[in-house]
Amino acid sequence: MEKVPGDAVKTPIWDEYRKIIKPYTDEEHEFIERFAFYERAKNAYAVVMTGESALYANVILKKGVV
Repeated sequence: MEKVPGDAVKTPIWDEYRKIIKPYTDEEHEFIERFAFYERAKNAYAVVMTGESALYANVILKKGVV
């Protein structure tokens, strides 16, 4: 989810996510507006809640055919 305009919060979690996925894909991730994220999440197959407390750490993973 992209930051809300005007929000000056730092997002170091995004760098962590990049490091995690780098060995598996060359694709760059995309950011979507907050409420668009919530709408897209409504159609998710599953929702997993973790203990991650970082701001803007929400992600949507898409599965694909290998």
